[in-house]
Amino acid sequence: MTSYPKEYLDLFKEKTRAFAYLATTMPDGSPQVTPVWFSTEGDFILINSVKGRVKDRNMRARPQVALLIADPHNPYRYLQVRGRVVEITEDGAEEHIHALSRKYTGNPRFNIRPGDVRVIYKIKPDKTFPYNW
Repeated sequence: MTSYPKEYLDLFKEKTRAFAYLATTMPDGSPQVTPVWFSTEGDFILINSVKGRVKDRNMRARPQVALLIADPHNPYRYLQVRGRVVEITEDGAEEHIHALSRKYTGNPRFNIRPGDVRVIYKIKPDKTFPYNW
């Protein structure tokens, strides 16, 4: 994780359990924001959702996204990340959501509803903006 400011790397640690707020763009150009669980793979941010949801449709059509990763102990400290979705895959998505469940809830299994197709979105950061008021 070399491209992120070092004083914000704690937000990426599993024990911090920081949420990210994902902003995507609707077909009419309006923003759509959703809190999401996330993990990292090198500098890439990985999120997980269900195929067909609003954020899924938005990221497939318009891969430019923004995330705000919030410090759970200080709402005035966060890292904004602007980037784009560079990969969308179903491979490993169920295992990924179970890992995120362990990170965020302590539960080793996420309750996947019948018929849900889990998807991983790999986001490449282009710019980061740290804030600490």
